[in-house]
Amino acid sequence: MLFSSAAAGFVTSAGLIIAIGAQNAFVLRQGVQRSHVGLVVAVCMASDMALIVCGVAGMGALVLAWPQLLQGLRFGGAAFLACYGLLAAHRAWRGTGALQPGQGQPQSRRRVLLACLAFTFLNPHVYLDTMVLIGTISTRYAGTAQWAFGLGACLASVVWFSALGFGARFLQPVFRNRHAWRVLDACIAVFMLVLCGLLLLHPLR
Repeated sequence: MLFSSAAAGFVTSAGLIIAIGAQNAFVLRQGVQRSHVGLVVAVCMASDMALIVCGVAGMGALVLAWPQLLQGLRFGGAAFLACYGLLAAHRAWRGTGALQPGQGQPQSRRRVLLACLAFTFLNPHVYLDTMVLIGTISTRYAGTAQWAFGLGACLASVVWFSALGFGARFLQPVFRNRHAWRVLDACIAVFMLVLCGLLLLHPLR
C-alpha cells in the first residue's frame, strides 16, 4: 500500500515537473555550461520538496485563499521572464553567449542563486502544481499513505533535476559548435517571452 502510494506520487510529480518550463530551461543551460550545477540542482530540489511537503500538510488551501498574492507573483514573474528572455535574445543576436561549456564570462555564485530562486518562486504555477494540485491529490490517501505519496513526489523532483542538471554535460559535443549556443539562446528567448505573454494574457483562477 505504501509503495503504491509512493509510486503514484512519483508519477504525478514527474508529470508536472518534466514538462518544459522556464526553470527547466535554466537548469539545462547551467548544466551544459557546467556553471554551479550542484547549487542549481540542490536549490530546485529543495524548493520543490519544501512546497510539496507544505501541500501535503494542507497549506495549499492558503494559496487559494490569497488570490492577490498569486496575481502579484503573476506580474512579477512575467516581468522577470521578459527581462531574461530579452537578455537571451541579445546573446543569440550578438553571439555573446559562452560558445563552449566552461568557457567565457564566469557567472558569480550569487547571481546564479538569485536567478534560480526567481525562476522557482516567481512562477505562480509552481504553487498551484505543488502545493495545491499535489496537496489535493494526496488527500485521497489516509495517514501514512498520504506522506508516502508526498515522498514519492519529492523523489521525482530529486531524480528529474539531478538528471537534467548533471546529464546536460553529455550535450557538450553539440555545443562545441559556435552556432549551437546561439540556437539555444534563441529558443530560450522565445520560450521565456511566450511564457511571459501567457502569464499576462491568462489570469490565474
